[in-house]
Amino acid sequence: MQTYILQRLLAAIPTIFGITVLIFLAMRVLPGDPFLAVGGEAATTMRMTEEQIRQARAQLGIDRPYWQQYLSWMGDIARGELGRSFWRDEPVRDLIVRRAPISAEIAVLAIVIAWLIGIPVGVLSATRTNTIADYFARVFAVLFIAIPGFWLGILIVTTLVLTFLWRPPITSVDLWVDPWTNLQIVIGPGVVLGLGIAAVLARFSRSSMLEVLGEDYVRTARAKGLAGRAIIWPHALKNAMLPTITVTGTAIGGLLGGAVAVETAFSVPGLGLTLVQALNERDWSIVQNLVLLYGVLFTLVNLAVDISYSWFDPRIRYGD
Repeated sequence: MQTYILQRLLAAIPTIFGITVLIFLAMRVLPGDPFLAVGGEAATTMRMTEEQIRQARAQLGIDRPYWQQYLSWMGDIARGELGRSFWRDEPVRDLIVRRAPISAEIAVLAIVIAWLIGIPVGVLSATRTNTIADYFARVFAVLFIAIPGFWLGILIVTTLVLTFLWRPPITSVDLWVDPWTNLQIVIGPGVVLGLGIAAVLARFSRSSMLEVLGEDYVRTARAKGLAGRAIIWPHALKNAMLPTITVTGTAIGGLLGGAVAVETAFSVPGLGLTLVQALNERDWSIVQNLVLLYGVLFTLVNLAVDISYSWFDPRIRYGD
C-alpha cells in the first residue's frame, strides 16, 4: 500500500507541473493588464503615472522575463510564501487561510447532504422498480441534474429575501466563533451543491444496485429466506458502492469549480468568490495559487478514492 501511494504521488508531479505552467502562461498571455485599471484615462478610482506603473511592475517582479517570474513563483511556493495580492496588499497565504474554512465547510456539508439523500433515493428506486417511488426518484434525479446550481442559488436567495425579509450575513464568521451565523452562511450553498450531487448519486446508486441485485449470490440469499433488508444493506449496497465512491470523488473535485458560481450567487466570502474577484481584477498572485491549490487537492482526493476501494471491495489489493 505504501509503495502504491508513493507511486501515485510521484505520478501526480507532472500533472501539477503542467497546471502551474498553463495557469502561469494563461494569466500573462491573455489580453488585459491589471494596471490598465489604475493608469491612463480609463482609470476611475485612482490614477497612476507611467513612472509609478513601471515602479510597481518592478516591485512585483512582473517586468522580468517569463522564465524568471516562473522560477521565482516556484521558489516562493517551496518556501511556503505565496506572494502578495496586487490590489489588497495582503499575503495570499493569509487570504487563503482566512477564507478556506468557509469553502471547506460548504464542501463537507454538500457531500453529507448528497449521501444522506442520494444513496437512499437510489436504493429505493432500485428496489421498487417501476413503482411510484421509482418514478419520483427518477424525476428528482433528472430535475436537480438539469437545474444549474447558480440559478437555484439565486432563486433561493431571492425567495428568502422577498418573502421572509431574510438578509444573509455579509462577513465571514468562523464556526467556533458564532455557529449560528456561520450556519446561515454555509447552509444555502451546501444545500444547493448537495442536491445537485445527490441527484447524480441517486442515478448511479440505482443503476449499480440493479446490477448487484441480479447477481447469483443475491438470488441465493433470497432463496434461503433472508429478509430484503438483510440482503440490501449489508451485502448488496456495499458491493454497489464503488461507482458511488467514484462519483463522490469527482464531485468533491467538482465542488472546487462548482462552488465558484454558487458562492458568487450567495455572496459567500469563500475561495470561490475570491477566485472570481481575482479573475476580474487580473490579480495573478491569487489566481495562480488558488488554481494550484485546487489541482493539488483534486489529486489527493482521487488518491483517497482509489485507496477506499479496497475497504469496500476486499478483492482489490494494492501490492507493495
